[in-house]
Amino acid sequence: MSTISASPQLVGEQISLAEQAYRDIRDRLIMLDIRPGEPINDGQLALELGVGRTPVREALKRLEIDHLVVSYPRRGTFATIVDITELADVSELRRSLEPLAAYKAALGASDAERETLGALARDIERLGDRHVDKRGLMSYDLDVHRSIYRAAGNPHLEDTLIRLDNLATRIWCLVLDKVPSVAGHIDEHVALLDAIVARDADKAKAMALEHIVSFEQTIRAVL
Repeated sequence: MSTISASPQLVGEQISLAEQAYRDIRDRLIMLDIRPGEPINDGQLALELGVGRTPVREALKRLEIDHLVVSYPRRGTFATIVDITELADVSELRRSLEPLAAYKAALGASDAERETLGALARDIERLGDRHVDKRGLMSYDLDVHRSIYRAAGNPHLEDTLIRLDNLATRIWCLVLDKVPSVAGHIDEHVALLDAIVARDADKAKAMALEHIVSFEQTIRAVL
């Protein structure tokens, strides 16, 4: 089971059982804990998550919109296949929207959000002092992106980018064992986060674009 953290939450934020189920199942699908093409048993998931079937079913409906699960009449619900050919389409959108989110976060993040982003940067700098496996590094990748999206202050942009990042991360996880240096990819976040904290919007925008281009090149190199 993955130890990935949930989406960044504000202190004291209250979420419904359906929302928690959605986030938990979503991250299992993203990290391929639920394998592509695998049938999804809503009853078993409900037991594992400690909720009823209704929140799980509500979550699965949302995950179908996210293209992470697919339902067939009389057959059931399945994790979608990871389609490598989607990389170009996903990257095309991320090259436009990720820099926008970084730019907006640099200009508009609250003091509390800047503190969170700065702490995350310092934590990433210390990764070399302890053993973190590739899956653990992917958790940092998701945390960084989701934190920046939230700090951008536009819920529609945040929602769109989370969905795109989820699809990109599934592709990343599919080839994770072939990638020579995941740590190097994660280290790229430090300068990006520091630029946002320093309110250097132009630098943050440029570094976000560089990061997305680097990600796509890394994936293509191992395919």
